Formats: sequence, C-alpha cells, structure tokens
Amino acid sequence: MKNNFTALSLLILTLAACQPKPEGGIETTKEYTVAPFTGLDSIAINDWWNRKPNHIIDVKVARDSVIAFGAYTVANNTLKLTAQLFPLYPDEPKFVLLDIKEGGEWKEIQRQPVHELGWSAHFRVENWNKTENMAYRLRHGEAATFEGTIRKLPVDKQEIVIAALSCNSNKGPKDRDTYVKNINALDPDVVFFAGDQSYHHREHTAAWLLFGRQFRETFRHRPMIAIPDDHDIGQGNLWGEGGKQATSMAGNDGGYFFHPEYVKMVERCQTAHLPDPVDPDPVLQGIGVYFTSYQLGPVDFAIIEDRKFKSGPKGKIPQQGPRPDHIINPDYDPASVDVPGLKLLGDRQLNFLDSWADENKEGVIMKAVLSQTGFCGGAHVHGDSTNRLHADMDSNGWPQTGRKRALEKIKKANAVHIAGDQHLATVIKHGIEAHGDGPWAFVVPAIVNNYYSRWWWPKDEKPGSGAAIDNDLPWTGNYLDGFDNKITMHAYVNPGSQDFGAGFGLIRFNTAAREVTFECWPGTADVTSPDAGQFTGWPITVKP
Repeated sequence: MKNNFTALSLLILTLAACQPKPEGGIETTKEYTVAPFTGLDSIAINDWWNRKPNHIIDVKVARDSVIAFGAYTVANNTLKLTAQLFPLYPDEPKFVLLDIKEGGEWKEIQRQPVHELGWSAHFRVENWNKTENMAYRLRHGEAATFEGTIRKLPVDKQEIVIAALSCNSNKGPKDRDTYVKNINALDPDVVFFAGDQSYHHREHTAAWLLFGRQFRETFRHRPMIAIPDDHDIGQGNLWGEGGKQATSMAGNDGGYFFHPEYVKMVERCQTAHLPDPVDPDPVLQGIGVYFTSYQLGPVDFAIIEDRKFKSGPKGKIPQQGPRPDHIINPDYDPASVDVPGLKLLGDRQLNFLDSWADENKEGVIMKAVLSQTGFCGGAHVHGDSTNRLHADMDSNGWPQTGRKRALEKIKKANAVHIAGDQHLATVIKHGIEAHGDGPWAFVVPAIVNNYYSRWWWPKDEKPGSGAAIDNDLPWTGNYLDGFDNKITMHAYVNPGSQDFGAGFGLIRFNTAAREVTFECWPGTADVTSPDAGQFTGWPITVKP
C-alpha cells in the first residue's frame, strides 16, 4: 500500500448515490463520505449499512442509542470532551450538542461537527467551573443522548487514585462487567488506559465502539486518559520513527504501515479529549502528537508517546536473532546495538520532560509519567514457555542511551512511571548508573492475558543480588536485563497466577506522606469482599 497521495487525493470525497433503504427505515438518497483509504475501517465507512454482520459489534443501532459514550478531562481551566458515535446515515445530522445542568434545567452550551472518519465530535469549553460536579448531556438528532458527570477537581484530597489498564484483547469474552464493578467500587479519581484498547487492526472504529461499550461506566462519571499503542494503529509492534512510512506491518524498519489518515483517526478518537499537546507540531505524514501534562489536584501527570519517535531496529544494528527486534544470542555485546543516533523518546519529548520536571505548578505535590510500555526488558519468556528471548527491542530497554536519558528526566521529577503493554505486571526500581538509583515503575497487567503471555523467569532460576525483598516470589532482587540495563525486580505476575495473570492496577498517591502505593488486582477478584486478595507481592508502597 502506498501513502504518497497528493494533497488533493487526501481530501474526503463525496459521492451522490441513491442507495437501498437501510435497516431502520431511513432513506439514503443523499451523499455519503468516501474514505481516503481502502481495506481499513470497512465496518464504519462509505455505505456502511450495506455491510454484512461482523464479529466485533453491530453498528446498526437504534437511533436513540447512536451516541456510544463520552470521555473527558479538565485541565488549565478547560474542559475537553469527546463524543463517540456509531456510524450515521447520510440523512442524519452531522453534529452533536453538549448540555450542562444548571438549577435543575438542561442548558445547551456548544455544538460540534462529527468527523465522518471515526464518527467522533470534540468539544472544548474554556473558563470551566472546576469547583463543582457538573452533570452533562450529549445529544444527537431527535432522541439520542448520553449523560455523565464532569467531576470537580480534587484539589483538597490528600490521596489521588488512578486505575490503570491495558491490552484489551479480543481473545476473551466480550463483557468486562467484573472490571467495571471493581473499578467503580474502588472509585478512582481517573481511569488510565495505557494502550491496545483495540486488537482489530484494520477495524479501529468498530473495536473502539466495543471498548467504549465495555468500559464506559468506568468513565461516565470521572475523567479518562487513553493513549493508543501498536495494535490500536494496526501493527503488532511500533517504532514510529517520527511518523515515517513503514514498509511492512511488522514495522521494524520504523514508521507507520497503514494510511496516515487512519492513524490520525485512531489518535483523534482516543486522545482528542486530553489536555492540549505541549508541542503540537505534527510529525511526518501529517500525523499529530498528543504528549502533554495533566494536573489532577495535587498530582501532575506527564503523558508521553514512547513509540512515536523511537527508531526501528531493522538495518540499523547487527541482527542477533530470527527477527530484527529479537535477540536470541546471550553472548552478544549489548553495546553493539546501542548505536549512536538512535532515538527513544526523541528530543521534543525529552525537552518536555526536562521542563516538566522543573515546573512548580501551584498545588502540585507529586508527579507521575504515563506511557505505553516499560523502560527495560522485564520479561524472559514470550508467547509460550518455549520462546526464551535474551532481549526484545519492542521494550524501552533499547536503545540503552535513550532509556538512560528518559529515566534521568523521570528521576529528576521525583516521578513514578506507570505503563502497560507487556502482558506481565511488574514493579521495578530502575538503575541508571547503579542498581536502585532510578525511578520506580509499575507495568500493569493485561485485561485479557490468554492472547500473548510473558514470564519473568531467569534462566538459572536464582534470586537476584542485593538485599532480600520481603514477599513470597522467588526471583526478586538486582538483575541485568538483556541490554545490560540495571533493574531491581520487586514483584511480577507470571501467567500461572490467578486469572492467568490478567487484571488491573490501582495506584494511590498519598500526598501527605509523599508515598505511592501500587496495587495489582486479578481480573475476577471481588474488591468489595473482605477476603479479596491482590496478586502475590502486592501492594507495594514506595517513596519516589
């Protein structure tokens, strides 16, 4: 597939077509939008109503249910809110209304157009009253509504709580009722989805709608952060390399394989409600950026894109395994793959983290960095118990110089790092120059973990060096990962654990004590039960 379209051909074209009468009795004698790409998002584009039933989600919903969900954040006195819709028929209005409730009455405050690629509408309301809870309502057409609550900012709370999830594989059951029940019972201040909300590589809109239907009750009445990862944009792995075009879906030469308008659609649907990017210039192919900061009361979160600028390994380093990104040979020289000029976060994000670390915003007591994956090789076995890798370049343990620079910025901020992606929950204390001199990091478990599991399983099955860690896990302590990065493993959840290691993370920021507690819950736990237990090794309380 070639993406070198002219500017004119990237425009969304409209065709007048007299189509058959679709389900629901709506005539379709008007124009419909034709996407600038083919073979992607077919369930939700062009004359979508003529598609056969699919295995992801029925998009032919009743017209009073066409608003699937809303997602929002409030930062810098500005409300940003996304309304996600099911596909619209050509005759239907292409805008959404936003109402708030004042004095018991609904009041319309804004209307915004619907993007016909991805079917989302985006609201921005400045001078937002952040001191009160505010009921909101989204409206479309004559009957469709979605209601929720914009929470007041928790400026007076001593404990800020974030629920963190990732890897919403389609290999398990479609319902997420237990997750929703548990998260709402724990009542976090914000919900963070760290990536891979979709595993339907070519059908993001349908998969995003399914995700919203699964999890919308967790963020109907609280803010939500979502960041896309590799599967969301249609690749098994992603080394974005500043937005260049990849030559294959493997992506290991760097870049994005699918059409840039598809990538932009994914990022728009998932991230447009985040606070404004701090450095908004797009990368190659016009793909946008969303890295930013988000202050939630006394905690300031840096939201970064640890894939977008990262160099691809193919053709840049000596290959040490069957794939350019997998190192099998344990006797290779780790310095041989830390080639000068390779990027991890890229200069723009490093500059952002540097200035963010120095900032003293009013009311901020603690800081955290949110991203897709961890800054080390925190797994030994990948996929199944026979596939032992010495090092995996999909992790942010590589390139090592880029990892070191990123960890220096996070440590400078006295921040903890929270991520997902690995299908293996871990708590690691990073080492930069020596074991233990870097930041703490919590990689949360996968929502579903029977798709592609990973194990922390040292080949010699011996504990690491250093002081003993007080839990029942055998392989904790100081180690070197496959890139010779220094790490201290404090806890891990291998697939032999409850729920095959699937679950979610909960992070409590105690701003009075300046401590962070990492909790790791199995997916089928009942957190309301007095007998409910976390995975072995958790909870863990640390001082950043």
